[in-house]
Amino acid sequence: MLSVLVPTPVYARIGSVLCYSSTLALPAGTLVRVPLGARETLGVVWDADAQQVRGELDADKIKPITSVLDGLAPLNVAWQQLVAFTARYYQRSLGEVALAALPPQLRELSTAQIQRRLQRGKAQGDAAGDAAGLPQEQPPELPQLSPEQAQVVAQIQAHAGPFLLFGATGSGKTEVYLRSAQAVLAQDAQAQVLVMVPEINLTPQLEQRFRQRFAPLWGADAVVSLHSGMTNPQRLASWLAAHSGQARIVLGTRMAVLASIPHLRLIVVDEEHDPSYKGSEGARYSARDLAVYRGHLEGAKVVLGSATPALESWYHSRPAAEGGRYLRLHMPSRVGASAADGVNGLPVVRRVDMNHQPRHAVFSVPLLAAIKERIARGEQSMVFLNRRGYAPVLHCADCGWKSACPHCSVFRVFHKIDRTLRCHHCGFTEPVPRACPTCGNPDIAPQGRGTERLEEHLAELLLDVRRPEGELVRIARIDADTTRHKGALQSQLAAVHAGEVDVLVGTQMIAKGHDFRRVTLVAAVNPDDALFASDFRAPERLFSLLMQAAGRSGRDAGQVAGSEVWIQSSQPAHPVYDALKRYDYPGFAARQLHERQQASLPPFSAQALVRAEARSQEVAQLFLNAASAAAQTEMAQWPGWPEVLAHITLYPSVPMNIQRVANIERAQMLVESASRTALQHFLSGWQAILHATSQSPAAKGLIRWAVDVDPLAI
Repeated sequence: MLSVLVPTPVYARIGSVLCYSSTLALPAGTLVRVPLGARETLGVVWDADAQQVRGELDADKIKPITSVLDGLAPLNVAWQQLVAFTARYYQRSLGEVALAALPPQLRELSTAQIQRRLQRGKAQGDAAGDAAGLPQEQPPELPQLSPEQAQVVAQIQAHAGPFLLFGATGSGKTEVYLRSAQAVLAQDAQAQVLVMVPEINLTPQLEQRFRQRFAPLWGADAVVSLHSGMTNPQRLASWLAAHSGQARIVLGTRMAVLASIPHLRLIVVDEEHDPSYKGSEGARYSARDLAVYRGHLEGAKVVLGSATPALESWYHSRPAAEGGRYLRLHMPSRVGASAADGVNGLPVVRRVDMNHQPRHAVFSVPLLAAIKERIARGEQSMVFLNRRGYAPVLHCADCGWKSACPHCSVFRVFHKIDRTLRCHHCGFTEPVPRACPTCGNPDIAPQGRGTERLEEHLAELLLDVRRPEGELVRIARIDADTTRHKGALQSQLAAVHAGEVDVLVGTQMIAKGHDFRRVTLVAAVNPDDALFASDFRAPERLFSLLMQAAGRSGRDAGQVAGSEVWIQSSQPAHPVYDALKRYDYPGFAARQLHERQQASLPPFSAQALVRAEARSQEVAQLFLNAASAAAQTEMAQWPGWPEVLAHITLYPSVPMNIQRVANIERAQMLVESASRTALQHFLSGWQAILHATSQSPAAKGLIRWAVDVDPLAI
């Protein structure tokens, strides 16, 4: 009899570990196909205890496994331990985490098809190995390290870590990653490296740099990517290369942290502060935090890199004598910066008080003049607005009608390019009405601005401006709308790098990680919305985003002196902008951490959210309140649990910020504790009550529920 993990969610009645029979004694970690109800599914043989196993225990009723995926080595013990920790800490089912970490095509291909894939990969690997013994092109000459880079590389090699690399934008963090990876791979012929980035669009340029550096040394197949933007065959090929050890370097997004990489010796988490590392659907794990845990589990060094570290990471990198767990490494200067280049070679930050500009002005007079000056010099400008579409809403001044989504509690965004109203949450799209649907007024107008409207307005303002050779100004927009088609982002970025664009307009897609050598001016036209948001993390996110955007300006050492960052604000004296002007992240972090400590907010407390989705808001909240009441009455009777409950605060249930999406009502309940251990203990015990409550009459109409540990949005 075998225990096998199957992909069932935590809220399902059936467990994740089921019993199956087998004529073979299969080790834990073996991939198998098993029957599950009326279908066949992929499973993982698991070393489970009796309490974890669900299903029939009568030997006559136990179903046999269908087949074994021969040729695939079992997933190793370290991977199994990582999955078990992830499921336990984030309150998910074992099967949900384990099977989601495997490439989708493993669930579809037959054993014979997988055997053919393995043989094909082995043949390619052998060919690459043979080629490696032949004379190859010389590897590119390594750039000279700056004193700061050299010191950091030496510290990474000398200490065990984990490390927090606090490096200014343009300080050369990527070169540090490359040198550290090269040192690890040179020391061990089997060693593998995992390099993570927060977004898919940052993967190609990083992959190009790693291939340029390592393909001449270890062959083209030594570097693979792993992210959700790849086709299923591509993901399977990359996963097999990593699992077999053929791939020496794996580049990927958050999903890559759970990939099977049996000889892992170094993990790099670039832009470690980015919220994209924390999932918002499915298994809501933090890839950054799991990377640190995985490094500890497998004896791999971990480097977290950022110009604006997450406040939790900054707090954990305080001196060891004060309880810090990370070793902080500092690179404050841009590569090639001199003493005459201002604050460590970073662009000058200029704040514009929009209260002193013409009313309803989108671009201030001095900012527009600065953009024209850049165009005349043949340089590029970047205008940043984190809102896509033409306008956030269409509005009727006569009756007050607004373009609300009928299925969600949000407004549909007006997209002028195709004359549609589009919901960015459920996808519901309709043509723009000819008149107000309520009163018939034909004069319905857009309110607010998105990148599409900003691009149009900027084209009007620069209509009479010419490039140095006399041509018309070229404006480009990069956001989720202009990059929907395959290859669109790459072609647009190539045009920017080639100097074919004078002004680039975009969302946060252009603010992170890109090395635009011709950009000397970056402008944030409307960043104030985040200053007064209810989310306590809003100032941190705004500071990080603006700092990242500022880092796109003046990246060419020859243009540092004239590079600028413009912040248009109605609150120019706000502490966030003041700290940004001085590039004073340590000061900003100290103030934010002080405020959080006074309010007992993370990292000085631990939090979890229980989210419920139902046909009505009433049912969602009834379920959460009933589960809360049961916790405080039933669990208080369990031996030893009154002491645990004394450390737990259960807040009343409330609707989520966007309470309805696709006609599904959503509510949430915050659970908080000063002790992370107490919170984890409580959540584990509460699972049984949540399951029981979901089956009660009060929860009739409940669709699903989930626990989100360490949430980033409350």
